[in-house]
Amino acid sequence: MAVKIRLARHGKKNYAFFHIVAADTRAPRDGRFIELLGTYNPNTNPATIVLNDDRALYWLNVGAQPSDTCRRILSYKGILLKKHLNGGVAKGALTQEQADAKFAAWVAEKELKVSNKKSSLEQSARAAKKAALEVESKVNADRAAEIAKRKAEAEAAEAAAKAEAEAAAAAAEAENTEAPAENTEA
Repeated sequence: MAVKIRLARHGKKNYAFFHIVAADTRAPRDGRFIELLGTYNPNTNPATIVLNDDRALYWLNVGAQPSDTCRRILSYKGILLKKHLNGGVAKGALTQEQADAKFAAWVAEKELKVSNKKSSLEQSARAAKKAALEVESKVNADRAAEIAKRKAEAEAAEAAAKAEAEAAAAAAEAENTEAPAENTEA
């Protein structure tokens, strides 16, 4: 029986979530599997990978072939490096302590890269939010200035209309006072 380490799709439409499984090559993609090795969620940034390292290494050592995506995941988690280092120990090229030291150094470097990526994503998100707030405050200030300008124009027009009405009333009153005086002379 040929065993493959591959992904089994779960989740919902347009929001896939995968189980990493060891399965017979003849079994359907989401069907029967031998062992569940972990999960992979590509919807988060960076992707969330939960993997049972010991069992994945076991299946690789007994001849299971990973799919392309699973090979990348196993490489990302360091399982393939651990297998390579264990092969070097078996051949006598290096000791177990040297292999453990190399693996620990690789893990530390990988964790640093992941933490740097997470912090840069957080910083860019904060910067984008700050820029959006600045743009929104500028738009609000422009709107407030426009409203104030309209109010000032309306008040000026109202004052001008009031002054015109008062002038017309004064002119009409002046005309009315002159008209009776002319009638009395006759």
